[in-house]
Formats: sequence, C-alpha cells, structure tokens
Amino acid sequence: MSNSIKLAILGLGTVGTGVINLINDNLDELKRRSGRNIIITEVGTRRQRDDIDPDIIQNSDLMAIAASENVDIVIEVIGGTTLAKDVIMHAIKNGKHVVTANKALLAEYGNEIFAFAEANNVHVAYEAAVAGGIPIIKVMREALAANKIDWLAGIINGTGNFIMTEMRDKGRPFADVLNEAQELGYAEADPTFDVEGIDAAHKLALLASIAFGIPLQFDKVYCEGITGITLQDVNYAEELGYRIKHLGFAVRRDGQGDNNAAGIELRVHPTLIPQDALLANVNGVKNAVLVNSHPLGQTLYCGDGAGAGATASAVMADVMDLVRVLGSTDNDDQSSNNENNHGHHVPHLAFIPEQLSDTPILRAEQMTTGYYLRVHANDNPGVLADITRILSDAGINIDAILQKPAHKVGQVPVIILTLPVVESQMNLAIEKIEKLDTITDKVVRIRLDELA
Repeated sequence: MSNSIKLAILGLGTVGTGVINLINDNLDELKRRSGRNIIITEVGTRRQRDDIDPDIIQNSDLMAIAASENVDIVIEVIGGTTLAKDVIMHAIKNGKHVVTANKALLAEYGNEIFAFAEANNVHVAYEAAVAGGIPIIKVMREALAANKIDWLAGIINGTGNFIMTEMRDKGRPFADVLNEAQELGYAEADPTFDVEGIDAAHKLALLASIAFGIPLQFDKVYCEGITGITLQDVNYAEELGYRIKHLGFAVRRDGQGDNNAAGIELRVHPTLIPQDALLANVNGVKNAVLVNSHPLGQTLYCGDGAGAGATASAVMADVMDLVRVLGSTDNDDQSSNNENNHGHHVPHLAFIPEQLSDTPILRAEQMTTGYYLRVHANDNPGVLADITRILSDAGINIDAILQKPAHKVGQVPVIILTLPVVESQMNLAIEKIEKLDTITDKVVRIRLDELA
C-alpha cells in the first residue's frame, strides 16, 4: 500500500485555490486523520502560476491529467456542463475517483455519470455541490440512513437569501439590493441562475434523490424566482407574522385527502413562513436545510453556502472519505476483483442503484401549499364578499384577511392567507376573481408553508 494519495485539481479559481490553501494549512491534521500523505501532484490551469509549489505539474491539458498515472483522485472545480463532463467521464474511464462541486453538471447528467462510475468501480463524491460547507449530503446519505425522510425545505442559494434579508431588514427594493449583491461578488453579472431559482433547483434535484431514492430529475423541478417580490408584499407578510424566503422544497405526498395525488413535489419558489420558524431566521448569504424525518423529527443544518473556505472544506471532506476507500481496497484482495464491491463507501444517491424508485414527480397543478393573495379592488360594497364566495366555492379555506388603506383613490388592497390547497383549485379561483369587474389588477400570489 502506497502511503501517499495523489490529487489533481482541475481549475484554479476561488475554490481550487482554496483547496490548495486548506491542504497546505492543515497537512498534519489530514495525515493524522487519514494515516496517509495527501499531496497535490498536478493542477489543470490555462496559465502558469508562480504561486504554486514548483513540484506540482501545471498543465492546460485536462484530459491528460484525468488519465495520469500520477493521480489517484481528480478534483473538478472548473464548472460548466460540457468540458467538465468530458473530463470527469475520462477520469472515471481511467479508474480515478472524482470529487466535484458541480451541481449543474450532476443535476443534469448525474444519472449517467454515477452509472458510469459504478460500472468502473470508482466513486464520484459531491458534498461541495450543495450548500457549500454544510455537510448536508453526508448527513442525508449516512447519519439519516435509518430514517424515512418525509420532506425537506432549504435556503440553498445565498444570493437570493441576501436579497430577501436586505429587502426585509432595510426596506430596500429588489433592484437596489441586486446591484449591491453583484458589487459584493454574491451575484454574477448575469444573475439569472440565482434570482430565478435555477441554481437552487439544481441543488434540490440532488437533495431529493438522496432523500427519496429516486433518479435525478432536474427537468421536473418547478422553479419560480424572486424578481417579482415587492417591498409591499414583504411588509404585509411581516404584519401577518410571516417572512418571505426563497426556498426549495422536496415533499413526499401519500395521496390522501381530496384531489391529492401521490408522488413527490419538487419546487423552488418564494414562500411565506412563520417569523419564529428556524429557517425564517437564517439571514444574509447563509444557507440552511431543514429535514423532517421519521423517527428523528426535524433537524436543521446551517452555515456558509459558498466561498473558498466553505467549499474547500466540503471538497476535502470528500477527499478524506475517498482516501479511506482507497485504504480499504488496498487491504482487501477481493475488492479489486469485484466490480460491485464499493469498499466502505455509501452508494452515490444513498440507495442501492437497483433499488431507486420510479415514484412520480407531481406537476405544478398537483402541488399542495397555502397561499398569500394580494387583490387590488375597487372600494365598493360587496367586493370582499364576492372574493370570499369564489374561494369558498373552490373549496379553499381562508385563514386570515387583511384590508389595507387605499393606495389609489377608490382602490384598496386586500390580503388573504389560505390554508393548504391543491394548486389547480387555486388557479381556477384566481381566474374567476380576476374576471370580477371590481378587480383592478392581476392577483399577486405567493405560496405559504407552516413548515410543520
């Protein structure tokens, strides 16, 4: 058994450099925990770096690094879904274990990548792909392995959480806060992936597969961004005892109750949650995931969801796991001969691949949530009665009503909170409300969840 584990880092941006710094800073600690010398032998970079140890080979040919006999584990932190996929598949083909922080790649191509890794008896680890330094992947794959997960809800995009926090705490409009987020480096020049929920949807697809033992199905995640959230709604929510957070939900539905379909809800959207809920008090760029499982109950995992230190921590946690796998296979004569033997490693999506379920993913109109409705109406007698009648006829129960002072002469905003209802029922009710002659604008709706 060689006493050294040789790493290649593909990409020397913020995360790749963070990994190098972590190894340099904690080298003795890593050796004490693993019993191995963990060394970087090669890095993939487009330009030569003067600040890299001269003993480390710098190479722009990523495919060559992925096949190098001088590498045991390939760390992919270049991002994207084209070159990154090709490099990872090439590394797997050449018997290399892989660590990646690439949530978009895994959400879209993870089923293919994991199957190829299984066939080649290597592992693809991806703790850093979801929620930065929070060890949520390890928790769900290992610590909660004996539990049945009923649902999870998460703040899994720090940019969106920063924007919603600033809007609430400082009364700033969305566009103003987004500009600051870009100046601070929290949001990209093109912030679409963050503010439209696509980044969170990638992460939710991974979490849901681990939670429920289903194949990755990013294309079936319902996705709604925060660009339409106004200070008006933020303030009304506060007045009613709620806060608006941009959340990802994965929920198992058993089909019981009127019009409820059995299946799994995968949804990312702005959500009203109670002010005293744990997730309501996770602010700034922090991430958090709340998991409800049986028999454990609710547990919250919170911390930095991005940044060099947090992501490097997650990358190296995966490396340490793989170091132990390499140690177990070195000491097990049968491991190298049995393509289905994974040493002491947990299956990629927590469940034995042959046991992944074909549980259906529910369509948006089949999902069940409570609702916040903001209706602008003429200040005429009987308007509120008309609205409540339409909701009642649709089988929608009202939890609270708030009528606010007129913003325009003769027009008043009416705020309604409903109990959970199937979305198709709410769609029909809103369509009828908007057809009333007394309604002056489109109905604003935001989903509501008590997280109970």
